Amino acid sequence: MPEMGGAAPGWLREELVTLAWCWRLARRDGIVIGLTSHDRDLVIGGVPYRAAPGMKPSAIETSDSLEAATMDLEGAVTSDAIAAADLDAGRWDGAELRLFVTDWTAPEAAPVTVAQGSLGAVERRGAAFTAELQGVTRILDRPVCPATSPSCRAMLGDPACRVDLAPRTHVRRVFAAAGRTVTLDAPLAPGTMAFGELTWLEGSVCGLLSPVIADDGGVLTLAEAPPDLPPLPLRVRLVEGCDKQLATCRTRFANAVNFRGEAHLPGNDLLTRYPGG
Repeated sequence: MPEMGGAAPGWLREELVTLAWCWRLARRDGIVIGLTSHDRDLVIGGVPYRAAPGMKPSAIETSDSLEAATMDLEGAVTSDAIAAADLDAGRWDGAELRLFVTDWTAPEAAPVTVAQGSLGAVERRGAAFTAELQGVTRILDRPVCPATSPSCRAMLGDPACRVDLAPRTHVRRVFAAAGRTVTLDAPLAPGTMAFGELTWLEGSVCGLLSPVIADDGGVLTLAEAPPDLPPLPLRVRLVEGCDKQLATCRTRFANAVNFRGEAHLPGNDLLTRYPGG
């Protein structure tokens, strides 16, 4: 797609501009939808773009600087494409977004990309929602090297940790839920699920992830109460967790060689000690 700022295509230089805004959204679970400000549906690049006249971007400013530009996206919850329940559940947080303009009389013509990035946290107010578009330059805000820390900076099972999660992944059924507590149909080894993850595999909550903060065999305490659940029982996938301490890495996982922390590095309080203290 051509970027905004180069030579404008012919249809943008006409006296009567047949312009339509389009949004291509790709959620983290692989679902892709298209929306357009036009009053009729369009098909662009094989993707159908549903008519959503209530969708509109805020003012957009482009420049040659490396400052991370942001843009607010506003819209109305008017169809199943962006359902209120999905917004509340966080399914749209972090979705990749491309905003472009096209000629609605010839949608097969090359559109002009205006902005692209990912959505920040989505906020809903009644039947309307707002989301901030985070530009690709946000990558430059990441630290160039990790800071020291007494706890491990790796995630359990990632390339830095190298623990095999296959034998530490379990499928169970939740047959009772009360607030942030869920009860499984079969217990796990006590202490293995703290700081792990629960993923719902059935019903309207399928695909949603719930962090686990504590466990007692077959009873798990989640970081937040799950959204409205369909009738139980429901199948869930459980991935064990780690408290990122050296002792845990050594005794439970036999993986101290890959510990990504500095458990024995003196802290800043060493500088404040008096001689002989």
